[in-house]
Amino acid sequence: MINRGLILKSAREVRGSTIVFGIAMFLICGLLAFALPRFQQQMMWKMQQMPMLQNLRNVMLGADVGMSTGPEVPMGIAWSHPVVLALLWAHAIILGTRVPAGEVDRGTIDVMLGLPVSRWEMYLSETVVWIGSAAVVLAMAVLGSRIGSELAPAGLRADLGRTGIVIANLSLLYGVVGAFAWLMSSRADRRGSAIQVVLIAVVASFLINYLGFFWEPAMKISFLSILDYYRPVYPLRDGHWPWKDMAVLGGTAVVLWGAGGVVFARRDLSTL
Repeated sequence: MINRGLILKSAREVRGSTIVFGIAMFLICGLLAFALPRFQQQMMWKMQQMPMLQNLRNVMLGADVGMSTGPEVPMGIAWSHPVVLALLWAHAIILGTRVPAGEVDRGTIDVMLGLPVSRWEMYLSETVVWIGSAAVVLAMAVLGSRIGSELAPAGLRADLGRTGIVIANLSLLYGVVGAFAWLMSSRADRRGSAIQVVLIAVVASFLINYLGFFWEPAMKISFLSILDYYRPVYPLRDGHWPWKDMAVLGGTAVVLWGAGGVVFARRDLSTL
């Protein structure tokens, strides 16, 4: 069900995007891991003077940690920083909408569907490339964070094992966005339309998570936000695996990805 030729072809096509996003994640995560612990004490003093800053920190962390000063706070901010999430989601959307919507836009879908492979074989092969590219980008993020953390004060370095828990949770969060992009790509006739729908869903999820700290109606529907199932500060602090949250994210990703495959396998597709 997996075609080696398709994998090699797609890997060459996404190689540039993988390198660009990998380097960007390496630099951003490294800079955050290096800088945030160094400003920990300064940040705490400012939060005492301006309580609004504490609320903004809690929104970014997705949790109320009070006036905690442990290493989980700066590293939790680093792994839930909007720039980090935006880069990961952009990568997921770009790769998730390549097939079939991207092929339709380029006018090459007829040639691709004319290959002696089934649609499911094509879908699975493209998925392997997507997962491989995501693994490279996340590995670069971990490497950058680790290097930056080694340069931080000794007492504020995050434990590598606990960071691994965060990466596992983050991978599933990434998977939900990517799987939704696959579904929208399978349904859409244009790549731009698929990207717009995914962006709207992602921004809405972010807003629900943000407003949940300030607005009670948003708090009641916070479970609809995928960020409600990603709280890196807790595993960084306690070392516990968030199995329930990971199960929700993983199950959602599998369902969305499977639905995308079914739609792709059954719908009529041709160059418009």
